[in-house]
Amino acid sequence: MIKSVSLLTLLMGFATMSAMGAETLHDSSVLLWPDGAPEAKGTERSDQPGLTIHLPPKEKATGAAIVVNPGGGFRKLASDNEGLHVARWLNSFGVAAFVTRYRLLPDYQPAVSIRDGQRAIRYIRHNADAYGIDRNRIGVMGFSAGGHLASGAAVRFDAGNPDASDPIDRVSNRPDFAVLVYPGIAEELLELVTADVPPTFFVLSHEDSLISAGKAFQFYEALQEHSVPAEIHLFGQGTHGTGMAPGDPSLGQWPTILARWLKTSGFLTGAERIPVKGTVTIDGAPLVWGGITLIPEDPNAPITWTHSAGGHFSIDAAHGPVPGLHRVEVHILSKDLSNLQSGNYTMDGSESYTKSSPSAAGPLTLEIVPDNEIKIDIATESVE
Repeated sequence: MIKSVSLLTLLMGFATMSAMGAETLHDSSVLLWPDGAPEAKGTERSDQPGLTIHLPPKEKATGAAIVVNPGGGFRKLASDNEGLHVARWLNSFGVAAFVTRYRLLPDYQPAVSIRDGQRAIRYIRHNADAYGIDRNRIGVMGFSAGGHLASGAAVRFDAGNPDASDPIDRVSNRPDFAVLVYPGIAEELLELVTADVPPTFFVLSHEDSLISAGKAFQFYEALQEHSVPAEIHLFGQGTHGTGMAPGDPSLGQWPTILARWLKTSGFLTGAERIPVKGTVTIDGAPLVWGGITLIPEDPNAPITWTHSAGGHFSIDAAHGPVPGLHRVEVHILSKDLSNLQSGNYTMDGSESYTKSSPSAAGPLTLEIVPDNEIKIDIATESVE
């Protein structure tokens, strides 16, 4: 059962986490301003914004965290299907989740709600060590009105005030990534997008009668103009307010796609990605045209793919692998590019190789280390 705890109890929990584990804080709740929220019009629960903490099992924890902002039109909070259910799912693959309880209309305008969401990011980053998370891998997620909060937090942020009397206000409230699910996006945000806005993932539905996809696509285009990594998914079917849409064969696919994006983007590991370059040969000749997949031993690290032309490949640090042991796959897409104007076929289908030769005892692996050029040699026939 979710329970409220006093500030003293929370601090005691922080002090004992190393000995007792994350269970001391799991499913507990805290106030974002324990001494009273700014602009509060009373002392009721609805006047005191807070967080409910959902930490993954220690053996699964990746160090990543997401602030989850449920929707509800700023008049209610869809805290089940857009809050707790999402948190439990994030925990299942090692992501800590913090569900916000922000202030609502008619007593509080959305601008106050956004400040509550910004405070949540600052609060979590300040207490990152106690929660066992990486202060540089804290994302924000929002549904509908919660997407209004999340998109606002992704664009309007600061580095913190080093002179603030409240230590929480001294740290940055910039999220490291944003997830916007059928979000309400303010028009003025589109003019404020810069290259410092974090990587963003969008979920939209063509059939959504409450939120137009237009603003999200304008936001996406602004991110693209500033070279901010982004991924957008517009599903043909699916209604507004369904959260993870369990059972929906279309919209219900977005959680799986998001989990893959988080991994591919490197948010599920603290390891730093590095640039790599190398060569690949097939039976001693340079690979004409194809792709190379590097699959890390660490299941939370990003899988890397790049194309190769003429046997050479190069990957920059933003898209590169993390150091460590990787399995290698080589995919041949064409064997002859000498006359592309002819339209002649050169292969019945792509070919993939996961071993250095058919007689190799195990899969092709290599240790990726900084500043070391990779050489991949594939033999299509058994080597004696």
